Amino acid sequence: MQPVISKGHPGAQAFSQASYPGLNRQVVFNTGAAKGIGRAMSHAFARHGARLMLLDLDEAGLHQARAELLEQYPDLEVDIVMASITDDVAVERAMAQTIERFGQVDVLLNNAGISMNKPSLEVTAQEWRRTIDIDLSGVFFCSQAAAKRMVEQGGGVILSTASMFGLISAARRAAYCASKAAVVSLCKTLAVEWAPHNIRVNAICPGYIQTALVQDLIERGALDAQRITQRTPLNRLGSPDEIAEMALFLASDAAAFITGHAMVADGGFTANGF
Repeated sequence: MQPVISKGHPGAQAFSQASYPGLNRQVVFNTGAAKGIGRAMSHAFARHGARLMLLDLDEAGLHQARAELLEQYPDLEVDIVMASITDDVAVERAMAQTIERFGQVDVLLNNAGISMNKPSLEVTAQEWRRTIDIDLSGVFFCSQAAAKRMVEQGGGVILSTASMFGLISAARRAAYCASKAAVVSLCKTLAVEWAPHNIRVNAICPGYIQTALVQDLIERGALDAQRITQRTPLNRLGSPDEIAEMALFLASDAAAFITGHAMVADGGFTANGF
């Protein structure tokens, strides 16, 4: 395989994409699939021959994501559904649609989420509830809906994109840190509870990744890109492709004994005590 280089990231090293044959024909339900890490994960699983159901609220983004995938993988089986993960009825309907279309759901990727970077004294009740609804409750609704099907079919994998801020804290991020810490705890709880059903549940905890969401925060002055890279031992932001590689590994048989784990990819940010 050709080495992949994280585009637009000075100092990023080439890495060889791993191959996991067991992911071929797996059915992957991917939320937040229209952009960012979710979009990168769609391409990673498509490369392995998985069948994809893409969910997002961004209808135009969903159609574009599907078109890009089919252009690169003409034989790919991919469908889209527009829904909010905060609507448990819509989530259940989308999962039922996945079963009707593909007959099963093997992997759930909980990627949908928002940021909340604001002084805690200024966070409104509406902003707090919206963050918790999307970043935590939506993860539970999707996990529960997928697990019901996975129990019936004899197993599956659930991966929830949390954050390094689910493991450490930072000022101006009360709602975000609280929700992501809860996602990590939720994954551990569900991993223990659903292990007898052969369902593995893990959290992926990225550091600062070069996504449109992070770029927007930088442009609005909510994040200082130079300070972040200086604080990060690898001296750069991560790429969505690098996080997608983690998801492939955790979803594959190579990670068959890993559950209830929060895997961090942050360039050493959380290890840096200074």
